[in-house]
Amino acid sequence: MVLEQVNYIKHLNAVFLQFSKDGRLNPTHISLYVALFQLWNNYHFPMDFYINREEAMLFSKIGSKTTYHRCIKELHHWKYLLYEPSHNPFKGSRIKMFNFGTSDGQALYPSRNNIGTSNGQALVSINKPIQTVRNNINDIKLDQPKNENEVIDFFEKEHWPELEAKKFYNHYQGIGWKVGGKTKIVDWQATARNWILKADELKEEKTMVTVSQNTDNLKISSNKNYNEPL
Repeated sequence: MVLEQVNYIKHLNAVFLQFSKDGRLNPTHISLYVALFQLWNNYHFPMDFYINREEAMLFSKIGSKTTYHRCIKELHHWKYLLYEPSHNPFKGSRIKMFNFGTSDGQALYPSRNNIGTSNGQALVSINKPIQTVRNNINDIKLDQPKNENEVIDFFEKEHWPELEAKKFYNHYQGIGWKVGGKTKIVDWQATARNWILKADELKEEKTMVTVSQNTDNLKISSNKNYNEPL
């Protein structure tokens, strides 16, 4: 197992600084991140590690599976960590924590463009004025995509099919790129990620309903009519 050199204090100082500037986060996101950081620490900071959902929920004090899945997927989409869910009940989900602390007093902020690189991080100085960063962000127009192909490319990068991209594009194109048809979208990519997360939740709910229905069909009662198929 390859271990990373992580400065515990510098990492937490840097990541909490990032938390303070990120308006998307709520206390549940932070609680889950701290729980995963503690598990990472327990494993002596490996490059990646595997988690048990029940253990992560216990550490983070999250009681709802839906809330847990939503928060960990959002932390993944917002580049605080790398999350690879496991569909095998005997194997945990894979987590890669990005190293936010360095020896030279800089904070490491995960870059969307560098997620596939060897360290998945981009150096940003802590002392860089926040206003400059905001101005650079404002220069990029994200209220709506240039065309349908841009949406398809984005969904492909998120490992989602072209059909789902077209559904998203047609829906918001039809209502003028406004949330609920009223509020103008500020960042269409963030809206697309929320669309993907909701689609994931719907898939999970349908799977649970199907399993429940199949289980009910296998129940046996004293009045069972054996002429009926299972």
